[in-house]
Amino acid sequence: MNALLLQQAGIIGTPEIVLIVLAIVLLFGGRKIPELMRGIGKGVKEFKDGLETGEDQTKSEEKDNTKEKK
Repeated sequence: MNALLLQQAGIIGTPEIVLIVLAIVLLFGGRKIPELMRGIGKGVKEFKDGLETGEDQTKSEEKDNTKEKK
């Protein structure tokens, strides 16, 4: 969806996207791209898990602080 927004804004178009994809294929090769995407996916998942853990900790600390004030 972000790519579509950028395309509509005139910042990046189809030729630019094709060039970027070709550059990635040339740099990493066809066999390394699935490994690269898998690694990126794992990184994003760990980041999201970390955010959820941080939110849970913040909520529990807020509850503890509220209990201590009473």
